[in-house]
Amino acid sequence: MAHEATMSPLAHADDHHGEHHETPNVFGFWLYLMTDCILFGSIFAAFAVLRNQYAGGPSGKELFDLTNVGIETAILLFSSITYGFASLNALAKNKTMVLLWLAVTFVLGVSFVGLELNEFSSMIAEGNGPDRSAFLSAFFTLVGTHGLHVTCGLIWMVVLMVQMMGPQDLSERMMNKLACLSLFWHFLDIVWICVFSFVYLAGVM
Repeated sequence: MAHEATMSPLAHADDHHGEHHETPNVFGFWLYLMTDCILFGSIFAAFAVLRNQYAGGPSGKELFDLTNVGIETAILLFSSITYGFASLNALAKNKTMVLLWLAVTFVLGVSFVGLELNEFSSMIAEGNGPDRSAFLSAFFTLVGTHGLHVTCGLIWMVVLMVQMMGPQDLSERMMNKLACLSLFWHFLDIVWICVFSFVYLAGVM
C-alpha cells in the first residue's frame, strides 16, 4: 500500500505531463494572430496614405469590378460556414463528415484564390501592375498578402486532412489543430471584409 501511495503521485504527474505535451499552445496561436493584426494594420495604413497616388494611372473606380469582387466575397464567407460545419462534426467525432466539409471548404478557398489571381493577371495584362502607381503598389501588396494567407490556410487544411485519414479517431491534439485553423480561417474572413469595404467599395465611390 505504501509503495502504491508513493508511486501514484508520480504516475499522476507523468500522466499530467503527457496530457500537457499533447495539447498545442493555443495561447501562442492567439499571439500569432495579434502579430498578423499588426501586419495587416500596417498595410492598411500604407494603403490609406497611397490610395489617391495614381501617377496619371487609373483609379479604383476605373479598375474594380464589384460583381466579381462580390462573388469572391460570397465564396470566402460561405467557406467560413462550411468550416463551421466541419467544426461541429469534429465535436461530434464524425471524422467522415469533418473530411467532407473540409474538402468543400478547400474547394471554395481555391476558387477564391483563383478568382483573385485572375483579377491580378487581367490588371497586369492591361498595364496596370504594381509598378504603375503607388496606389496600385499598395493595392497589390494588401490584397496579395491576404491571398497569400488564404493559400497558407489551404495548405494547412490539406495537411490536417491527410493526418486525419486512417482508422484512428479524432484525438484531442487534432481537435486543437482544427480549432487553431478555424481561428485563422475566420480571421482571414474578417480581414477580407475590411479589404472589400475599405479598398473596393470605397474605391468605386
